[in-house]
Amino acid sequence: MSRLKKRSRLTRLADFLFECGMLRKTPRTGYQFLGTGAENVAEHSFRTAVVGFVLAKMAGADKERTAMMCLFHDLHEARTGDFNYVAHIYNSSQRTRALDDALSGTGLEGDLMPLWKELEETESLESRLAQDADQIDLILNLKEQSDLGNKYAEKWLAAAMQRFRTPEGKELASTIMETDHTDWWFLGPDASWWEKKNGSRKTPKIPVPDAADGDEGGNEDGQ
Repeated sequence: MSRLKKRSRLTRLADFLFECGMLRKTPRTGYQFLGTGAENVAEHSFRTAVVGFVLAKMAGADKERTAMMCLFHDLHEARTGDFNYVAHIYNSSQRTRALDDALSGTGLEGDLMPLWKELEETESLESRLAQDADQIDLILNLKEQSDLGNKYAEKWLAAAMQRFRTPEGKELASTIMETDHTDWWFLGPDASWWEKKNGSRKTPKIPVPDAADGDEGGNEDGQ
């Protein structure tokens, strides 16, 4: 890190944004055991932030702060990678150090490190909602895999449903468990849309010139 300390703040911000891009290339490794499904850390972080915003709205909490905690909760994995539950038995990572090093010299330390500390301590309502949002994003993926026939996803779901820290998280997750993952698009159009068969749609007829009019497909001179 010594050479990075000599760089300007703007250059370090550029470094930071490139580093954030690594999350697109960092897989969530638990799906190796589930056998189906896949996502990277960037995908997970995006929907977790959306879920956090929704939960905070439900709870009357600070929506922006909750979403920000969710958005950056796995940023350190650009450096450490994602450890699944088996890997955690044998390995540990210095998550706080990784995040601190990533932010060093960017001017963002004062904004993001307090959010990280709040999330880790889980004493505020917003931090507990953010923790629940993390679980709900996993549950959404597991529910989809369960709907598609992966019986092992149901075992994972049973475990994940025990981890909630807020009533809002538990309530939303319970509804997710009762909702087919295809409903939002399958039930969206009017039912008649699905009933239309190939060729049943009426299209305007294009008039065909009568041969008596002298237009038999030749050029304008009739040749």
